[in-house]
Amino acid sequence: MEEARDYMWDYANPWQYLEKISHGLHSLPPLIVSVATTGSVHGKESCPGLPETAEEQAGQTYECYKAGASVVHIHAREKDNPRMTSYSGEDYLKINALIREKCPDIIINNTTSGLPGITMEQRLAGVEYAKPELASLDNHAFIVRITLKPREPGQPPTHIDACIPWTYGEAEKYAQKMKEKNVKPEIEIYDSGEFWFADFLIKEKLVDPPYWFQFVMGFQSSMYATPANLLTLIHHLPPNSLFSVIGVGVTQIPMITMSILLGGHVRVGLEDNIFIEPGKLAKNNAEFVERVVRLARETGRRIATPKQARQMLGISEKPTQYK
Repeated sequence: MEEARDYMWDYANPWQYLEKISHGLHSLPPLIVSVATTGSVHGKESCPGLPETAEEQAGQTYECYKAGASVVHIHAREKDNPRMTSYSGEDYLKINALIREKCPDIIINNTTSGLPGITMEQRLAGVEYAKPELASLDNHAFIVRITLKPREPGQPPTHIDACIPWTYGEAEKYAQKMKEKNVKPEIEIYDSGEFWFADFLIKEKLVDPPYWFQFVMGFQSSMYATPANLLTLIHHLPPNSLFSVIGVGVTQIPMITMSILLGGHVRVGLEDNIFIEPGKLAKNNAEFVERVVRLARETGRRIATPKQARQMLGISEKPTQYK
């Protein structure tokens, strides 16, 4: 097992990179594969293979875990209306418990995002009551215009045209709550200007190293998913950081491939992309995990076990229990 210092370096330094790949990509740290199984807005009306219920999410997480995922990102859905996102801590706790039964050491990561108009208390319910080990911490004002397919034949589509604002005070309160609950923040970056928020959290000691950044490429109002923009974000990383990359939709393969090559980590799953091939809907989340594992192994990159991912991220090697 590599020491912690071997997991992180100055990713923008060409000499350090050449040293890191002195024996090929096998010399890079093992690749942490995260899977985001569901998301918060689209459901089976968009992709029949997308899991909605707690049982479906736990079952697909297990298949992803067997395929090589060491982190699962969770969005709960309402029991009586699975089209809708749930903001119930009990719903998150149920999903987390079911996943832990099937996946003894996978890292459980609950979202704190949500639809326009919800309160901070609603967004933090999965952190406050459900004992995740990771939780997303957005640093982004969302400006979105999307149309959701109707759930049932004859229903009208749902149109969303909104802005979800973000402030320094909110970033501070989210980070404080995660620190209080011993939950590691997954600092989500959609644009390079959001490093102002990240630097603030670091200076205020509201987040602890190693810092875990996730770059969201190709989402509305985020940076365009281009190689140049991803390199720009990597250049902005503070010391003692690891990074993971999301490519939304058709940008998934180029963005995660770059991350594999650059020593970063990846997130895949039906939250970010419903097509496994152009025009072909994915059957389930495991297809995405299986593909990225094949891609990594073809390049020589090793796949992190949950134990290795815990060590790299500074998360307890003793998985949280939910009984």
